[in-house]
Amino acid sequence: MPDPTTGNRAPELFEFDASTRDYLREGLAAQDRLLSPYATRNADVVRKHERAYPRFDAAPDRYLIRPPFLVDVEKILHNPFFTRNADKTQVFSLCKNDDITRRSYHLQLVSQIARRIGRALRLNLDLIEAIALGHDAGHTPFGHRGEYMLNKLYFEHTQRYFNHNVHSVRILKDIAYCNLTLQTYDGMICHCGERAFREYVPNRDMRTFEQLEAMVERCYVDQEYIGTLRPATLEGCVVRISDILAYIGKDRQDLAHIDGGAAAVASYGFEERSGVLGSKNIEIVDRACNNIIKCSIEKPYLAMDDAVAADLERLRKENGEFIYYSHEAMAVLDEVIWPMMQQMFERLLQDYASGDPQAPIYRHFVCADQLRGHFEGVDPATVVCDYIASMTDDYFIELFRYLFPDDSKSLLPLYRGYFD
Repeated sequence: MPDPTTGNRAPELFEFDASTRDYLREGLAAQDRLLSPYATRNADVVRKHERAYPRFDAAPDRYLIRPPFLVDVEKILHNPFFTRNADKTQVFSLCKNDDITRRSYHLQLVSQIARRIGRALRLNLDLIEAIALGHDAGHTPFGHRGEYMLNKLYFEHTQRYFNHNVHSVRILKDIAYCNLTLQTYDGMICHCGERAFREYVPNRDMRTFEQLEAMVERCYVDQEYIGTLRPATLEGCVVRISDILAYIGKDRQDLAHIDGGAAAVASYGFEERSGVLGSKNIEIVDRACNNIIKCSIEKPYLAMDDAVAADLERLRKENGEFIYYSHEAMAVLDEVIWPMMQQMFERLLQDYASGDPQAPIYRHFVCADQLRGHFEGVDPATVVCDYIASMTDDYFIELFRYLFPDDSKSLLPLYRGYFD
């Protein structure tokens, strides 16, 4: 036994003996045998840089308890870009209210719902969790309205489109260098739940990183292409439908937490128009999950009954009309945040061109320890876009105040406070 005062490792404390290794390997094999024939197995993993990750079934001890897709989960969770989701708007921006959903909580909801479905269908739960936790890594501050604004500015400067799902892959693959699996990246870029379908059929042609990179590039230049994407795995399909289930009812629930929200919800008549899925969040999630499971067991695709798919799509459209695209939801962002984002984009381009190491874009982003050297040869407008997309809502406001102190006096009443 090494002297504990020397700081040397004591291998016998941390390394597994032969019987423990056999037990763990048998456990992995038993889990694999229980998977559906349509599930993604750990042996199917494709990772761009394989040398650092020997095959899990013949690997050092740490990989016996960290199968490949669980490695992806941990890489995402321990990444600073994941931490920032705690202060990124899901739907309701500029509102100090601890009861409403932020981006990080949405990721947990997607993961929980997707694992519920995936467990029943005997799919790979580690892959489901990795896709669910990583799918919004590239989201902007101020929700989808912030994404719309940043896309508009990015296109004006580069003739390329910004989409948060594509940026999620860029963040974790090309900026944070996470070296995730192909299956996780694919599920992230193909997750967008812009509408509900009766069936979700995997696109099993996605087999190489070259195909993934071609897909990413086409999304930057072809605005219509992104709507055609389908996940390559059944696990990715589960996350895609779970993304919708995680926000449909929860966004209505959040509305009730905003001042006047309970009255507003009643005035929308959500309950009166209730369909087969109900109107409350717990009803929508439970009924939809049960129907998807019932319709999808032992099938190579996800399915739901026509009535369920139609009601889910109706709920989604109602949310758009009464919540996402309502005048109340968009007015402050369009009237206040949009001019701020325009002004900030141009200023950050100037600061980046100056090379001043004291400028926030260098101190907080380009030269941050974990990102140093990752932006060499990258177009300046892309670097600025990367920086703004990485910001939390509060950081964006504080940075604007720092860069434009004379223009910031009008921002004092910007947030709706707890007691307003």
